[in-house]
Amino acid sequence: MPLQIVRNDITKMKVDAIVNAANSSLLGGGGVDGCIHRAAGPELLAECKTLGGCETGSAKITKGYRLPCKYVIHAVGPRWRDGNHGEREKLVSCYRTSLVLAKEHSCETVAFPLISSGIYGYPKDQALKVAIDTISDFLLENDMTVYIVIFDRKAYQISEKLFSDIAAYIDDTYVDAHTDSRASQLRRMQMLSEEPEEAICGAPMAASAKSLDDALSQIDESFSEMLLRKIDEKGMTDAQCYKKANIDRKLFSKIRSDRLYKPSKATALAFAIALELPLDETKEMLMKAGFALSHSNKFDIIIEYFIEHGNYNVFEINEALFAFDQSLLGA
Repeated sequence: MPLQIVRNDITKMKVDAIVNAANSSLLGGGGVDGCIHRAAGPELLAECKTLGGCETGSAKITKGYRLPCKYVIHAVGPRWRDGNHGEREKLVSCYRTSLVLAKEHSCETVAFPLISSGIYGYPKDQALKVAIDTISDFLLENDMTVYIVIFDRKAYQISEKLFSDIAAYIDDTYVDAHTDSRASQLRRMQMLSEEPEEAICGAPMAASAKSLDDALSQIDESFSEMLLRKIDEKGMTDAQCYKKANIDRKLFSKIRSDRLYKPSKATALAFAIALELPLDETKEMLMKAGFALSHSNKFDIIIEYFIEHGNYNVFEINEALFAFDQSLLGA
């Protein structure tokens, strides 16, 4: 998928470029900056000394040296004061400038830390939103795979309210799905005992039998056919759909060219989200791929929460899925 949130050590990422949360001198420091300089070796510092520093909100690029990446993009994020001194604009500029540099150097894969969220004090939930929004906007117009690399759980945080709301929804839905009083069980058993045999066992075999031709004529459209039909109905282009779904163009091409292609559940749901399908149509699209939503599955409940609340932003959904230790939407 074009944008992924991963837990890893950014110095171990085998990508074309990693982004360093640098200070304005570009001469190394603590946190991510220090780790990257140590892993790259003294050659990185030697090149950085030739760059003459960097302004806050901008970025400069060097070689990767002993790192497994080709380049290091040194982005200087803002220090958090109170949010009223241009912090957001400068942080957005950090991401945009870094992505443009990566594109100019033909990078296909780039890994970012959560810039300014450490010792610079930018609130982690707001820093994450800026990162997701800025990167996803860039990816709507450009083909690139971008990683947001989180070293540990303490370095990652969605808004407390969103986390609490989803947690409450999960809790309520689990209760609804699994609470079944003794009285409810007895009522259901009584209803079954009062139904006629035909209702329980079904119609006689002769009445329900169909010829092979009849059965074949009733074969429904495939997942691929439904997807392409929905794209047309929504007036979207293919690119608008797969980018909004956080799906790689090559995978979409496979789905388009193979009528019987069977996607993963995460891929099928990503397209349903991109098409902004209501819950009943989402379930129908999932069924075409051989899946269903379940109230015993936390991943499914989180997806349902966002659909019920009319939020079809796949990147925000993935933030929440990551926060709850679930797999992400996309390929």
